[in-house]
Amino acid sequence: MSGDRLMRIHSAEFRAMAERVLRATELTSRLNVLPFEDDAGKADLFERILGSPLPAGVTIYPPFFTDHGLRLDLAERVFINQNCTFLDYAGIRLGERVMIGPKATFITVGHPVDPQERRGWLSGGPIDVAENVWIGAGATILPGVSIGRDAVVAAGAVVADDVPAASLVTGGKASVHRRW
Repeated sequence: MSGDRLMRIHSAEFRAMAERVLRATELTSRLNVLPFEDDAGKADLFERILGSPLPAGVTIYPPFFTDHGLRLDLAERVFINQNCTFLDYAGIRLGERVMIGPKATFITVGHPVDPQERRGWLSGGPIDVAENVWIGAGATILPGVSIGRDAVVAAGAVVADDVPAASLVTGGKASVHRRW
């Protein structure tokens, strides 16, 4: 995770973010119970969640979850399978023809590792996914990551570092990196 501090908890910015989270949660809850064939209702709710209409050729299968929505930038012909989560406060960009498997998670905000700062600050960074990337089922993309064009992220992978273009990344094993 990027060590960049985004905001202090209990600030005016944090309160505004928390209000947006409540609104986005309410909208996605409504979206996720619409009948499958209610295309007009889904289009209206996606526009309210994202702040603009879905680009041409974008397919999103509910249930769909976001905590902010207004900082999720989708290019044309993006495919998002069911049960995906986008915690997009710091921004997520998905390039053209990106395909995302079910239960993938994108997280742009977290807390600092330092125990003294953990409860007082949010940290993180934007996620940038280039064109024609395939992200497998259950993959987790962490704050500040860029994924290069034509890359593949294997199912269940946890991506904490940038992914070069035209490469395959795998793995989800946790390991101890430091102690305090």
